Amino acid sequence: MTLSLKKFSQAAMIALLLALPVREFAAAEMVSVNTVPRFALVIGNGNYREVPLKNAPNDAKAIADRLKAMGFDVTLKVDASRVEMIETIRAFGSKLQKQQGVGLFYFAGHGAQLAWRNYLIPVDAQIQDISEIDAQAVDMDTLLTSMTRARNPMNLIILDACRDNPFGGKVNVPQKGLSQVDAPPGTLLAYATAPGNTAADGLGVNGLYTENMLKEMQAPAAKLEDIFKRVRLNVRLQSRGQQIPWESTSLEQDFYFHPQKSSGNVSLTESEQQFQQEFALWESIQNSKEPAPLEDYLRRYPSGKFSELAQFRLDRVLAQKGEKPVQIPDAARNGNPYTKGTVKPNTDYSIGDTYAYRRLDITSREQTGKYTFALTDIKDDTLIFNKGAQVRDLLGNVYKNIAYGEYSGEEGGAAQFLPAEYTVGKKWTARYHVKGKDGREWSTQYFFKIVGKEKITVPAGEFDAFKVEGQGSMTLGARLTFNYWIAPDKVRRVLATEFVSQGLKTGTLITNERYELVSYRQLREVQ
Repeated sequence: MTLSLKKFSQAAMIALLLALPVREFAAAEMVSVNTVPRFALVIGNGNYREVPLKNAPNDAKAIADRLKAMGFDVTLKVDASRVEMIETIRAFGSKLQKQQGVGLFYFAGHGAQLAWRNYLIPVDAQIQDISEIDAQAVDMDTLLTSMTRARNPMNLIILDACRDNPFGGKVNVPQKGLSQVDAPPGTLLAYATAPGNTAADGLGVNGLYTENMLKEMQAPAAKLEDIFKRVRLNVRLQSRGQQIPWESTSLEQDFYFHPQKSSGNVSLTESEQQFQQEFALWESIQNSKEPAPLEDYLRRYPSGKFSELAQFRLDRVLAQKGEKPVQIPDAARNGNPYTKGTVKPNTDYSIGDTYAYRRLDITSREQTGKYTFALTDIKDDTLIFNKGAQVRDLLGNVYKNIAYGEYSGEEGGAAQFLPAEYTVGKKWTARYHVKGKDGREWSTQYFFKIVGKEKITVPAGEFDAFKVEGQGSMTLGARLTFNYWIAPDKVRRVLATEFVSQGLKTGTLITNERYELVSYRQLREVQ
């Protein structure tokens, strides 16, 4: 990414949803979860009366063996009754509380949902009506409560429990699969397929999801969340979009099945070299009309500096080739009290869409500027505002800024400030390199996280918005905070942003600005 400016301004960049460059990319890495004991409870239920599952016990045994080889203290239960499941889960929670280790729960078998609550089905269940599920199955809240009460450093919950037809067609199941649930603090919650969807047991020795889990768990020095991202990609491609795994995370630390031998810290020079290699690969494939190069990038960089952009591009390429992937029901809009929902940006822009913003000083609330962006052209996957004064991708990330009021300049390339999907707990990184007109060069890196969903009022109205917090730094010597609010199910651009920059060594306040949406016009309303 390059930048040349006649008059460089942090305010101008913020208005474009790109903040100023920053310094010091390394964040203090907490590694305690990779040094504490590891415990696992693995359950595989297959001997059901109505719809037996051949692979579920195989999956559980294979996962248990793999975890033992990775240093886990494993408890394995096959074809467990309801009483046995509940007693084992409670004992597992007590062990985690006493030993304060990492806890991993894996279940393969039948599962179902009722009134947004998820249930794991024991082999002795004889459910004749869906209303009996609470009395005969195991409410997942029993598991969540047992593990969260332990207050141990980290928990992983993996549910390969989305098999189709759990009751053999004799029971009317109003909602398919499992319900979406946001992960409790310090927990990663993973489903074999997206909430509200089901998956077949599989024809091989293991189910499709667990087969890929077993493979990816062996990758050396792979972060836990990267493993799940690779599993999701593999399962999606192998099922042609009919099974797409799903995760919710609130993890604050990186966990490794195979911990790194070194500290993982790299120098600024090494970090820049690694980024340039990744950037060169991304530049070479970002406009690919074939899925293979994008798939390769996502396998190599599952949490890369352009992985959100790559995932969005892959979605569009696969859709053009006929993929019709499963969809996650809008749980939050439908009244699910256990989640804030998952929303993908609506990119159905029209020429003539207009967004007006005002700029304020955060402390004084004094208005210091106003800007209007009118969409004047759409070319392929780029949006042209104000006849070329600003160019964005379909997610809203800035590619180029030619003129902006009193400021003028040019921004080339892409930095993923805005992701391909919004769900609470999601984390990603954005990084870009800048070369100024005066010859100076610097790099900027941000760490973003969707921290919650909250009501926000701006001049354009009141919205139920995702709040995204970003922390960054630049090699010229500034520390940045970049927060924004967005309601992608209502408005295609951000509702508000706050940008604060401080001197890295002195802490001196440099910029303290807020942008708010004043009005907007969308010719195609978001549904």
